[in-house]
Amino acid sequence: MSELLLRDARIQGHEGPADLLIRDGRIAALLTPGAGGPDMPDVPDGFAGETEDLDGRLVLPGLVDGHAHLDKTLWGGPWVPHSSGPGLMGRIRNGQERRPEFGIPNADHIAALLENMIVCGTTHVRSHVDVDPLVGLDSVEAVREAVGRLDGRISAELVAFPQAGMLISPGTETLLEEALKAGVELIGGLDPAGVDRDPVRHLDAIFGLAGRYGAGVDIHLHDGGTLGTWQFELIIERTRALGLDGKVTISHGFALGDADPATRDRLIEDLAEAGIALATIAPARGVLPLRALTEAGVRVTLGNDGVRDLWSPFNSGDMLERAFLQARGTGARDEDIELVLDAATRGGARALGLEDHGPAVGDRADLVVVDARNAAEAVCARPRRSLVVKAGRIVARDGRLA
Repeated sequence: MSELLLRDARIQGHEGPADLLIRDGRIAALLTPGAGGPDMPDVPDGFAGETEDLDGRLVLPGLVDGHAHLDKTLWGGPWVPHSSGPGLMGRIRNGQERRPEFGIPNADHIAALLENMIVCGTTHVRSHVDVDPLVGLDSVEAVREAVGRLDGRISAELVAFPQAGMLISPGTETLLEEALKAGVELIGGLDPAGVDRDPVRHLDAIFGLAGRYGAGVDIHLHDGGTLGTWQFELIIERTRALGLDGKVTISHGFALGDADPATRDRLIEDLAEAGIALATIAPARGVLPLRALTEAGVRVTLGNDGVRDLWSPFNSGDMLERAFLQARGTGARDEDIELVLDAATRGGARALGLEDHGPAVGDRADLVVVDARNAAEAVCARPRRSLVVKAGRIVARDGRLA
């Protein structure tokens, strides 16, 4: 039996200080000083584990990155000036053409980025990994190798992603199926209309693979305007028809942020009824209506997208930084900021199908400790993560791996 006791913690939603007793990777008890009377022991009877005094610091659920591209990163490698042409296709071509020059995918760069994510408090990540005839399944293997090096300090799920298109890149559909056969958890898609030019055929293929292999679906949808909202409708239709409630995510979904109020409200209602989640990255355009989505019951997760790669020199993998950027476009009230943090923690975990994610009795002990008085201050100040706990094990302390 493994045990950990976090003393004198401030817990979001809980009045006053408390001690968290963690046993075998889950929160076994929340002990409030004085609740057991004057004879309540300082340490539970029979406790033989490690004790950490938090001195009143705030305990949050572990941060969840719901949309990353680990395989593309150059983190820890050379500085590479951005060189892609304009638009989505310009970035796609630049990434494909220059991958060999920098040895991408590179398990060393991926592991270095994962280390930074861990010390910043991320305990789980969903990563899209490129699958195409030029790279084959190398990206899948590189990310798996890097995650393995971190020895359980972070968990990851992968999306087999046709970054260069599927229909316009012959052989990609077969490789996507090979990735699913190899145990990749989700099948991805990319702009069925804007990139592949045949949304019906694209979605039939993606959902067909999901059905055959019991995989989840996560589709990049950058297309805006009525073209984008039409594809929302196609995805909703297939999700309902195949009974995939809770297994489908639309990433980016810029068209929803662009839509007129009536169309937006109708799509939100349909997304909620179909059980489709959304993933966002604090974009400069097409910001999702987070409060309306949450109130309707649509699950939303937040992610970093690419981190210092051939697509962009920006981002660090820090989900509190990403939450800060999202909050600036969502609202300045504490409740608005807390809504964003939820998408980066508990709510983001639900969007990914991770249950029991949060600092309550019975939950998995994936936690991050920060020197902040409340959730809003944690997002705005983005203090160093004092402690990071994964499955009841301290994995990082004060900006360093434990």
